[in-house]
Amino acid sequence: MSLTLPNAIDAAADSRDDNAFFEVVWRDTESDATGYVVIDRLVRGVSSGGLRMRAGCTIDEVRGLARGMTLKEGVHYEPGAAYVPLGGAKGGIDFDPYHPDADGVLRRFLQATAPIIATRWTMGEDFGVQQTTIDGLLPEVGLTSSIQAAEQVVDDPAAAQKRMAAAFASVVDGVSLDELVGGFGVAKAALAAMARRNMARAATTAVIQGFGSMGGATARYLAEAGVRVVGIVDVEGVVYNPAGLDVEALLLSRSAKGNVDRSRLRPEDQQLDSADWLSIEADVLVPAAISYCINDGNQAQVRARLIVEAANMPVTPEAEQLMAARGIEVSPDFVANSATNAWWWWVFFGDVDGTPEQSFRKIEDRMTALSDEMFDIAEADGISLRAAAFEMASRRLAVISADLPIY
Repeated sequence: MSLTLPNAIDAAADSRDDNAFFEVVWRDTESDATGYVVIDRLVRGVSSGGLRMRAGCTIDEVRGLARGMTLKEGVHYEPGAAYVPLGGAKGGIDFDPYHPDADGVLRRFLQATAPIIATRWTMGEDFGVQQTTIDGLLPEVGLTSSIQAAEQVVDDPAAAQKRMAAAFASVVDGVSLDELVGGFGVAKAALAAMARRNMARAATTAVIQGFGSMGGATARYLAEAGVRVVGIVDVEGVVYNPAGLDVEALLLSRSAKGNVDRSRLRPEDQQLDSADWLSIEADVLVPAAISYCINDGNQAQVRARLIVEAANMPVTPEAEQLMAARGIEVSPDFVANSATNAWWWWVFFGDVDGTPEQSFRKIEDRMTALSDEMFDIAEADGISLRAAAFEMASRRLAVISADLPIY
């Protein structure tokens, strides 16, 4: 089903012959913004996926992200766990997140889609949208939480919300726990892949594109593990040092939008043009910002042996195929960057108590196990890591589909 919604939800429905279960197109009446919600699948009547804002966001992009969320949910199915994966969904707004009216656009979008958020779509921050902003706007549109739809499928909603509140109040070395869990998972996925390819940590270099919650935490935990982070990319360009950047100093002084404070650079650090980010000599490349940033037009610049997708859909299929012919492997997003989503639900459903100790232990165990399983399948079947990850997710989704109501 597809709906077109203006601000007042004056909806007209029509049927579509596509794979999505439900789609919404929203058009703002006070700006040129257009928004989308795509529910790829409902499990027990509920779906999960974040909301992004960027100029140029399209319905096809959101469809792909929603399908990726179905896979991302599926790979974390564990028999006997309290958290049983939900369906996949995603939201997107075609608007510049740096525009002065970005928060107004977001508020109007949330107002229009509030009935879906209340009952079917659990959502949170993604590229261009911060969770603190979402949380501040929700009461204005009559919602208590961005994940209140999940209260329908948890035994004790009050206890679940209490665990979530405690988890989101935790701070680890100057950074909120909720801003660290995703990148911590990406770092663990990268380290597991490096181990499979005999890449010694101390001899490995990395470039991180994007320095928000996902990229910043990935950089922190790779550096902590001994990997030399030689480049960080933000909207202003590239900061680079072949001997390694002081990741912690840059992380704790970055802006709310994830921009590096250039005044904190050391004399030996360099500033490069943003166009140079792909061609930096490094072993591991972590795109942690936008979709489709590595494509068939620029993939020839990549020097890394391993790409670990911290962003959603940062590598196009055409680029991935061309790079595979050159021996470059890609650890796919719906495994490598899945820890944020899984962590929310582990805490909410009670598989972890939300403390940093339990959270990091669970993430490390699961991301290492999933990465190893993915490599095992790829090597046994002679297929790519993405194909192996898809097979891994498909097996779990088949079990979920057999045991639970799927819509």
